[in-house]
Amino acid sequence: MNWRLLFERLSFLTIVAGLALYALWPWIPGTRAIPTRTLVVYGFSILGEVMSEGIFPAFQSEWEMRRGESLQFISSFAGSGTVTNQMILGVPAEVGVLSLELDALRLVKAGVLRGPTWRQLPYAGVLNRTPFIILVRPGNPKGIHGFSDLARPGIGVVHPDPLTSGGANWAIVAEYGAASRHSPDPAQAGYQLLLGIWRNVVAQAASARAARTQFENGFGDALITYEQEAIRDLARGRLRAEIVYPRSTIFSEHTLVVVDKNIAIEQRELVEAFVAFLWSDPAQSIFVKFGYRSMNETLNESNLLFGHIQDPFLIRDFGDWPQAKREIVDAIWKNRVLQEIGQ
Repeated sequence: MNWRLLFERLSFLTIVAGLALYALWPWIPGTRAIPTRTLVVYGFSILGEVMSEGIFPAFQSEWEMRRGESLQFISSFAGSGTVTNQMILGVPAEVGVLSLELDALRLVKAGVLRGPTWRQLPYAGVLNRTPFIILVRPGNPKGIHGFSDLARPGIGVVHPDPLTSGGANWAIVAEYGAASRHSPDPAQAGYQLLLGIWRNVVAQAASARAARTQFENGFGDALITYEQEAIRDLARGRLRAEIVYPRSTIFSEHTLVVVDKNIAIEQRELVEAFVAFLWSDPAQSIFVKFGYRSMNETLNESNLLFGHIQDPFLIRDFGDWPQAKREIVDAIWKNRVLQEIGQ
């Protein structure tokens, strides 16, 4: 008997049988694998937790129940300006959530989006909002009660960097607006407060989340940030600071964009379902639980930790983001305040 020939034939038959089993495996009762889909989402820094721990799992369960397909998310979270730059450079994001509409407009200018398509979405693309507040050390030893106190001598302020952080741009408008809204000379009042605060900035970071880390590591006496950053930790008993609600502050509004050029035809239904889910009551309730304020005010009543703002304002009170960027962030903060303090 030719043992070598027999071995070769058996090996060939084993390989053929293995390939056949591999091909038939999904169709064998009890062994069929669940198809897996993938969705790519980019977002600004503080969204990481609510999306990864709340929104993604909830939609994965809904999609699998509806379509019988498992779903994986590929996500990245950083400063809104950084995320926008990455999208301009070509990352395959299908959905993006940006801190401010100004970054969405940058995507239009760069050709990533074909126009302000987000304005066709619910609430003109605003997914959620949160007011800007001040975090201070336990016991508030410096007696900080509003933005004007941050301009006093001897106060160290931690601030995100306006060059990379959407939150930093919101903060600048919050500071300016708090001083200008009830002044007979709004521009001068806003300039003076910005100048006083930025003379006291002792640390900057690329994102609101990174600025929070600096503050927790001992930098400064106060941090200007999103309310959400504090509310979530307060709910879990982890807040190592006190929240100061300025009498007058801005509500940031966060913009969702759909990057059509990155979406394959067979992917369209999935993306549209995810976007619709984000404005559903179940998803919005998740945002509220994690410290964001829903555009549906009724849902906000479920979070008893939300603070009261006596004199809230919005970006539209200053025209819109292009106007605020031109007249406040650039003309006053960048061209006057930074030059005055030698930066």
